[in-house]
Amino acid sequence: MKRLTTRDMIVFALGQLGWALLSGIITNLLVNFYLPDATDEVMQSHLFITQGIIAIGLTLIGIITAGGRIFDAITDPLIASASDKCKSKLGKRIPFMRGSALPFAIVTVLVFWCPVGHVSTANTIWLVVTLLLFYLFMTMYCTPYNALIPVLGKHPKDRMNLSTAISVTYILGTGIAFAGKMIWQWLSDLTGMDIIYAARITLIVLAVIALVMMWLPAFLIKETEYTKDSAPIPTENAFKSLGKTFRNKSFVTFMISDLAYWIGITIFNTGFLYYVENLLGTNNYMILFVLMTVVSFILYFPVNTITQKIGKKPMVIAGFILFAATFLVASFAGKQSGVSNEVYGYIIAIMAGIPMSILSVVPQAIVSDIAEADEYKNHENHDGMFFASRTFAMKLGQAIAMLVFTSVATIGQYTDEVTGEAVSTGQGYRITLIISLVCCVLGAIVLFFYNEKKTRKAIKEGQEKLEEEHAAEEAALAAAGAGADGSVVAEAAGSADSSTDSTDRSGPNDTTGAEQ
Repeated sequence: MKRLTTRDMIVFALGQLGWALLSGIITNLLVNFYLPDATDEVMQSHLFITQGIIAIGLTLIGIITAGGRIFDAITDPLIASASDKCKSKLGKRIPFMRGSALPFAIVTVLVFWCPVGHVSTANTIWLVVTLLLFYLFMTMYCTPYNALIPVLGKHPKDRMNLSTAISVTYILGTGIAFAGKMIWQWLSDLTGMDIIYAARITLIVLAVIALVMMWLPAFLIKETEYTKDSAPIPTENAFKSLGKTFRNKSFVTFMISDLAYWIGITIFNTGFLYYVENLLGTNNYMILFVLMTVVSFILYFPVNTITQKIGKKPMVIAGFILFAATFLVASFAGKQSGVSNEVYGYIIAIMAGIPMSILSVVPQAIVSDIAEADEYKNHENHDGMFFASRTFAMKLGQAIAMLVFTSVATIGQYTDEVTGEAVSTGQGYRITLIISLVCCVLGAIVLFFYNEKKTRKAIKEGQEKLEEEHAAEEAALAAAGAGADGSVVAEAAGSADSSTDSTDRSGPNDTTGAEQ
C-alpha cells in the first residue's frame, strides 16, 4: 500500500484552493451582487432581478439559490455512484475531475453575466440556468475530489495531515474569493470603469487561477498507485448505494450534526459583509476576514496535534461551542459599550478564527474514518457515496441558510417616508446571527451521540486483518517458491543417483569392451 507523499499532498491541496475559490465566489458574493443592502448606493443603481419579498416571506434570489442547492444535492448521489463504478485506467475519480474543471470555471463567471442591464425576466432565467450548471459541474469535480481523501490518506496520520492541508487551501481560496468585491471596487475607482464590468473582469481572472489549481491534482496525481488494496467496486444503482450509507448509524448522527453546522456557518458567511457594513458601520471587512483567516492558519497545526491526542469528536463539539459564543457576541455588534466598533470587529474576527480552524479540518477526517470503517465491515468501497452524502448535507444546509438569510435580513429595512432614503435598522441581521447560534448548539448536542471509539476500533481491526491477509499471502508465495526450489534439487539429485547406478552396472565389462 503506497503512503501519501508530500508532493501529492501539496498538489491535492492546491486543487481544493481552486474549487474553494469558485465556490466562495458564489457563497460570499452572489447574494451581495444580486440583493445589495438598501444603503449600498452603487450596487442599488445596478439591479438585475426583482428585489425584496415576492411570496410567503421569500426573496427571488433566495428561492433561486436554494433551488440550485437542492438540484445540486439530488445530483450528488448520481455523480458519486458513477464515480464509484468508473473503470477508467486513470482511476475512479480523476476522469471526472479532468472533464469538469473547465466548464466549472466558465459557468462561475457566467452566473454574473446577465444579458440585460436592468431588472428583467430574462436575467432571472439566465441566473437560474447558469446557477444550475454551476452546481452540476461543481458536483462533478468536488464529489470525486473528496472521495480521494480516504484513498490517498489510508494511514490515520496521513488522513489528518491531508485534512489539515486542504483546510488551509480551502480558507485561502475562500479568502481570495471574499476579496473579490474589494478588488473590483479598487479596479473601478482606479480606471473609472463601470462597477459591473470591473466585477466581471475580476471574476474572469479569479476563475483562471482556480482552473489552473483544479487541473494540478487532475493531471499530476496517479490515483491507481493508491488503490491496489481497495475493496470491489459496487454494482448497485446510485440510490441503493446511498441507502447503504444512511444505514450506517454513526454516519447518520454525524450528518444531522453537520447539517446544523452548514446552516449556521453559511448564514454567517453570507452575512459577513452585511454585519461589518451595517452593524459595525465600517468598510474594513477585508481586514477582518484576513485577521480571521490568519488566526485560523496559526491554529491549524496545533488543532491537528491536539486532535490526534484527544480525538476528533471532542474537538468538533468544542468548535461548535466556540462558534455559538462568537455568534452571540456578534449579535451585539454596534450596541456594545466601552469598545469602539473597529475593536469589536477585531474581537469577533479573532473569536471566529478559532472554531474555524477546527471545523474546517476535523469533520472531513471523521467522514474518512466512517467510510474506511464501513469498507472493512461490508467489504465494499463506498467512499464516493459517503462524501457525496456529506456534500448533500452541506448543500441542503446552504439552501436552507440562503432562504433564511435572504428573507430574515429584510426585517428592519424600509424607505423613509419623509426623505425617501433607504433605511436599514440591522434587526434582521442580528436575528440571523441568533439562528446561527442555535444551529451550532444543536450540532454539538447531536454529535455527542456519535460513537467515535466504535469507529476507531473497526478501523484498527480491519487494518490488522488486512495486514494478516497480506502476511499470509507472502508466506504462501514464499512456501511455493521454496517448494519449487526443493523440486529442482530433488530432480538433480535423482539424476545424479541414476548416473551412478548405471556406472556400477556396466563396471569392467564396459572397460574391457572399450579396450577391445
